[in-house]
Amino acid sequence: MERVPPAMTVSPTPEYSVYDSDNSTENSENKSSSGSLNFDDWMKILLLFIASLGLVGNGTVLWLLGSPIRRNHFAIYILNLAAADALFLCSFFLISIDDYVKYVFDDLTWTILSFLRYISYTAGLNLLAAISTERCLSALFPLWYRSHSPKHMSVVACVVLWALAGMLWLVSFVFWKYLSPQCSNFFIIEGAWYLFLTCVMCVSSLTLLLRVQCSSRRRRPPRLYLLVLLMVLVFLLCGLPWGIWDFVNFNLNINLMPSWLFDPLACVNSSVNPLIYFFVGRLGNKRRETLRVMLQRVLGDE
Repeated sequence: MERVPPAMTVSPTPEYSVYDSDNSTENSENKSSSGSLNFDDWMKILLLFIASLGLVGNGTVLWLLGSPIRRNHFAIYILNLAAADALFLCSFFLISIDDYVKYVFDDLTWTILSFLRYISYTAGLNLLAAISTERCLSALFPLWYRSHSPKHMSVVACVVLWALAGMLWLVSFVFWKYLSPQCSNFFIIEGAWYLFLTCVMCVSSLTLLLRVQCSSRRRRPPRLYLLVLLMVLVFLLCGLPWGIWDFVNFNLNINLMPSWLFDPLACVNSSVNPLIYFFVGRLGNKRRETLRVMLQRVLGDE
């Protein structure tokens, strides 16, 4: 059961159990008496397993891209996206441990972990929207994009996107702690921002898909296009449902479905991107190659 910090008027997560709070005490007693794991325990173990694999994958990407190699604009975005995914999985992992072991962290630590989870999720959404938009522009207007793209645009964009995510949830904390009766207007702004990013991502990805379909008749499209399309597809199938569920449960106080349907999807969304990088980088090459070579190939394929 995810706890509610006593110092906060409203928690950043719903005040019900992540896994059937009404039966959490009974389930714990049944587990201790029978010595067997119940369904909730297996779901928590599954979350920890997925998060562990994702941390290894994103850590590998961070290590490879963080090493002294030449990085293009797209590699900077992927480096920051891997950092956002790793931060999300790390906070999710620790919160799941706290839920399973029953409150190993104090309220301040738990609150910080909770906000880090939301900041990293928002930063990942910001970055993915920026990646899909930039790839769409480069596909539609290649000459204009290359001549008008500033040298350090990706670095500046990543700093701004991280700052936006941090400011969003810093303001959220102020509203939750001090201005809870006036939260509704801010929640509308928050929801509108997520909706805007999702629409931008869908439109740019659909445009990119049409571009790929047209160019594939003449020559093989760059791996980057396929990479972006797969990343967006995974987010729409796995990351977006968790965001919608969390927004509806917390902001609208509507508990329609249990979180065990969506928490694994959120972990999969942040864990599968490294597999996509290496899978796309390996396409068309049957030789055994290092992870660094495959990653450099897909990120350098314009």
